[in-house]
Amino acid sequence: MSVLVARTGRHQQRYENGYRLVAGCVPFRYKNSDDCVDSSSEKILEVLLISSPSGPGLLFPKGGWENDETVEEAAAREAIEEAGVRGDLMDFLGYYEFRSKTHQDEFSPEGLCKAAMFSLFVKEELELWPEQSSRDRSWLAVSEALGCLRHAWMRDALESFCKWHKEKLMSGTR
Repeated sequence: MSVLVARTGRHQQRYENGYRLVAGCVPFRYKNSDDCVDSSSEKILEVLLISSPSGPGLLFPKGGWENDETVEEAAAREAIEEAGVRGDLMDFLGYYEFRSKTHQDEFSPEGLCKAAMFSLFVKEELELWPEQSSRDRSWLAVSEALGCLRHAWMRDALESFCKWHKEKLMSGTR
């Protein structure tokens, strides 16, 4: 078995117009509602949130987009590194701008970040992943996740995901 290792450092980090470029995803799955006796095996949508080593609140996996990868590759890599999940990266949900106090540097002294977020249909949860010692995973219903997300921009991304899910997946075009 090969050991997965998280990338570190900023030497390959992408920047654009003073923004540090990051990539991330909204990992999701369907859970059977077989807890209900009279259920006809209805599927419940859940999203995966992770804890942050830097404080309270939950997050979606995201991190720096590096020069040697596409934005899609960066989003998938961050899902593996931070949340220990793999799956099908589906559609682009949008760009979300935010300010990071912990990621100020010479190229982005204000800590400005621009995150490209994608939907990720989770097919595999890894038992071992690079950041498992500093992160916990939590599968939550969307309504519960909205109240647990640390950042307003991530709540916006979750709302975009819900709109995408309703339009694309529930219409049967998947």
